[in-house]
Amino acid sequence: MIRLLSLVFSLFLLINGCGYKPTVVYTKEILGDRIYAEVETSLEDPENSVLIKDALREAVLNRFRSKLVRKDLATSTIYMKLNKVTFMPIQYDRNGYVIAYKTYVELKTRYRDRAGREKIILSRGDYDFNIESNSVISDTKRFEAIRLASSKAIDHFISKLSIEGIR
Repeated sequence: MIRLLSLVFSLFLLINGCGYKPTVVYTKEILGDRIYAEVETSLEDPENSVLIKDALREAVLNRFRSKLVRKDLATSTIYMKLNKVTFMPIQYDRNGYVIAYKTYVELKTRYRDRAGREKIILSRGDYDFNIESNSVISDTKRFEAIRLASSKAIDHFISKLSIEGIR
């Protein structure tokens, strides 16, 4: 029991002694705890905008550990736009039919921080998925791929935002 307690205490000292801070600390320094988030609806593909909006709201609540509020109550604002979605074949079967795709999503995010400064961050995410040989991409697979690639693009945005907080 004493060995376990000393191990936990040593680990605690190591983590705190090296100056480690989780990402949420840096993002809160930039954005604060009350955020207004908006996703521009794409006229060509409005369904994907809804997927991105859900992923952004989830990120604000769970990763930033902040509250979503009305624009007039916010300490900062985030405007996100789906810049580009691309599907690239990455694997073929023996007969030359595509059996796997990679989805690329690019998001353009403009944010205003607590100090009132505005910045733009481009972030990218990708996701690989398989399809049946000699078939087309179903809407279900397409939406799932875009949702997961968008989630990775939002993770990319969060990491870039954290780097801004470290500086």
